[in-house]
Amino acid sequence: MRKALLGGAVGCVSMLALMSCATPEPVAPAAPAAPVAQVEPPAPAVVPPPVVVAAVHPGEAVYKQSCAMCHDNAEAMRAPSRDNLKGMSFQFVNYALTNGKMKDMAASLSAEQRAAVVSYVTGRDTTKTVDWTPNLKCTGARAAVDLGGPDDATATHFGFDWRNTRKLTAKQAGLKTDQFAGMELAWSIAFPDATIMRSQGAIVYDNLFYPVAEAGKLYALDLSDPAKPCVQWVYSTPGEAPLRTSVAYGVLGDGTPLLVFAGIDSTVHAVDPRNGKALWTKPVGEYSHSMTTGTPSILKDRVIVPVAQFEISVAADNAHDCCTNHGYVLSLDPKTGAQQWRYDTMEDAKPLRDRGDGKMLKGPSGAPIWNSPVVDETRGLVYFATGESNSPPAHKNTNAVIAIDLKTGKEKWSFHATPNDIYNIGCDLHSKKELLNCTSAPETVYRDVDFGASVILGTHSDGKQLVYAGQKSGSVWAFDPATGKVVWRKALGTGGALGGVHWGIAYDNDTVFAPITSVGVAIPGEWDFDPSIKSGLYALDAKTGAIKWQFNPEPPPGVQPGRRGYLPALFSTAPTIVDGAVIAAGLDGTVYVMDKTTGKLLWSYATAKDYDGINGVKGKGGSIDSNSITAMNGLLLVNSGYGMFGQAGGNMLLAFKPKS
Repeated sequence: MRKALLGGAVGCVSMLALMSCATPEPVAPAAPAAPVAQVEPPAPAVVPPPVVVAAVHPGEAVYKQSCAMCHDNAEAMRAPSRDNLKGMSFQFVNYALTNGKMKDMAASLSAEQRAAVVSYVTGRDTTKTVDWTPNLKCTGARAAVDLGGPDDATATHFGFDWRNTRKLTAKQAGLKTDQFAGMELAWSIAFPDATIMRSQGAIVYDNLFYPVAEAGKLYALDLSDPAKPCVQWVYSTPGEAPLRTSVAYGVLGDGTPLLVFAGIDSTVHAVDPRNGKALWTKPVGEYSHSMTTGTPSILKDRVIVPVAQFEISVAADNAHDCCTNHGYVLSLDPKTGAQQWRYDTMEDAKPLRDRGDGKMLKGPSGAPIWNSPVVDETRGLVYFATGESNSPPAHKNTNAVIAIDLKTGKEKWSFHATPNDIYNIGCDLHSKKELLNCTSAPETVYRDVDFGASVILGTHSDGKQLVYAGQKSGSVWAFDPATGKVVWRKALGTGGALGGVHWGIAYDNDTVFAPITSVGVAIPGEWDFDPSIKSGLYALDAKTGAIKWQFNPEPPPGVQPGRRGYLPALFSTAPTIVDGAVIAAGLDGTVYVMDKTTGKLLWSYATAKDYDGINGVKGKGGSIDSNSITAMNGLLLVNSGYGMFGQAGGNMLLAFKPKS
């Protein structure tokens, strides 16, 4: 009975939309009715599914409050974009917040808040990463590192040779000029949890010693079979602290081979290339925001290390004690890492004046050394260049090209290219009074036109030598190496904070090759320049600075050139010369190979796309920036992906070969 009642109740409920469940009153029989048309019962009402409200990630509020201002304005604030953060590893972002460039911004966050925002921006809830190296592990005879003979080290520094020319011969690269007319992708390797492929490897015989900055790892790759690269060993930094510089190779006076490179944490690593074991590590950061960027130089009796600083990134914050950091150069014992001498670009900062809130503004500061030095053992000099000021007074060694004594570190000469360039990210030329660490006009010209590019010691066909330097102002300079006297200057526009000559120049056959990212703005009567000057690559006469040829990719119809417009023309990465070809790349990821004598385009390739790496990892290409182009064993090697300044991130090492 109970079952019948329950069933009746269910039936009653199911019919509510059609009729009443009440028992009808009895009625008298009715006369037969006329037949009527049958009416279909109405369709059941559609009940919408319940609304599911997505849970709010606990890191979202932290991001919006503490991070969005910079990372949602990546280009202006020189930060990785929100999309590029997603491609980074949990470890890399966490390091940046706890010990790296973001530690000041994250100082007020609790450990739980930091963990939440790292999980939010990366989309990861674990610190585990993919170990792909077993897929490419060397076996048999290839497992042992063979360094070849004394002439088999072809890329041992930022500029490949000790003069920083960025030139490889056909024999060194295994490539001739006519082979560049037809190239194809030979293979690719994708590196998990990376978006900024910023560093080039050292090339010794059949070995590529290749750093991946975000992973904090150095890979020894054997390319004796150019079609089948394999991994011989992997060096991981203690705590997986991210790397930053490229890799230098050298042989000491006692015959010991050495690899030297450094990280964001300003730790210098000296590693045995034969087995990947650390011989020594040396923390060299002196100030609160010291960092290493330029590639060290290895000599038989010393290692030269340039040191930068990133106070520029945090100084606009009123909570920051501004400004106390400056750049310097170290000479270290190659066997132990012990300091032999130190050169400071300026004296330590002192209190200058009240900021307006009772706290003192300090100075001088600045002159980070972003670039890789040239060691001139013949003259006994080290040449390098510096960045902007961060607080007044603007020291003479900011935005400067400098020579110091190799044995003592004493300054020999200095040329101050752009005075009064006091610059911090977040400030501007007419900064608001509430930004207490900012400097306004006329005390500053506020241009941020430092020398990011490494200098070159070029030898002419007649034997004469000059030091060449490219500046973010758009100017290329030539100096007498003994005195620092300016021989010539060629202004290719007015440049800018992310424009002009950014990462490097190249030299060969009485020609300087200079990439121009942004021309800047012409100011009539003060900064006039030829309207034919556009972003691209310029070949300059090394003796006079005159333009021999220029390569400027044209935008499609209706597209205006610019950082947010037509990116292929924006050449920022340091160019590379191979035999009779010069290779450059655009910020859209396009590689261009040109005849170095005429500028004629020989070949191009768009790298910004998806790849299936031969290591079993899927990846993608992006912008090409920093120093990203080398060659060996018949392969053109290109890094693709640079997730900074609003550019496209990626995680690829690409190898191209001549078409068969």
